[in-house]
Amino acid sequence: MNAPANPFDLINAPATEPVFSAQAKRFDGAPGFYTHLSNAEYHSGPGISKSGLDLVAHCPSSLPWSREAPVDQDKLKALDFGTALHTLLLEPHEFDHQFAIAPEFNLRTNDGKAAKAEFEAEHGHKIIMSADDHQKLMIMADSVQAHPTARWIFEQQGVNEASIYWNDEGTGELCRVRPDRILTDHHIIVDVKKVDGMNRFEKHIEEYRYHVQHAMYCEGYKQHFGVEPDFIFLAVSSSVSAGRYAVDVVDLDPDWVRRGHELYREALETYHQCRVADDWVHIRRLERPGWAVRQDERRMS
Repeated sequence: MNAPANPFDLINAPATEPVFSAQAKRFDGAPGFYTHLSNAEYHSGPGISKSGLDLVAHCPSSLPWSREAPVDQDKLKALDFGTALHTLLLEPHEFDHQFAIAPEFNLRTNDGKAAKAEFEAEHGHKIIMSADDHQKLMIMADSVQAHPTARWIFEQQGVNEASIYWNDEGTGELCRVRPDRILTDHHIIVDVKKVDGMNRFEKHIEEYRYHVQHAMYCEGYKQHFGVEPDFIFLAVSSSVSAGRYAVDVVDLDPDWVRRGHELYREALETYHQCRVADDWVHIRRLERPGWAVRQDERRMS
């Protein structure tokens, strides 16, 4: 595995000259670097994203399903700590627009029930967070600032929530990525991940295909800026250990990176073939899980 990068060495590295300053513009459907595109505009716009490729890798039919299936709007308002942490760290100006912190209500009384109903009616367009959850979230955010490398990430010049669009050279498909943060003086992409315990992060990478994200985001950056970036994950645990929420900054082993690139290309090629043929009728084949195979082997031994 590569030795972890020391960001304080990078501070003294030769200055680079990425062309970020003149790239802010409204999205016009063309390849480019967009710094003023809302999250909603990005997710509803053209082009294939990493999440779309994940659906294709699962089963191509899942991609059109995701666009047509009805959405339970009430479930969209459920608290997601990953989204809340992401907003607090990367878009703090948006936090109060998206979240409301509920006071304690005495639900054993009619007055308390009425006060709760009034609060929910007033803030119905927001995700409502309990005071306890808000306190946990703030401790998690403060834990990020307590980590030297994580703190360094937010001290550098950077751009948050910018969008990159490019036409893939192999397929011609319009692709898009939205890095959490780009350190503009160092050609570093940073992705913030909430994890359910730091000891599970390796499993999360495989399960949620973060190595595919690594490949696609680096490809988009290179296609636009002509530079191969570094990609690091800022992981924050939502599980407490000894009263603390662990924070780690990691990169991936080269073999993991290579495998991520292979899976990225496979999914993009599948997407291209399905789109060109307009063929989204597919059946996903299930394979027996490894634990079942091993169980049979033990029985036969």
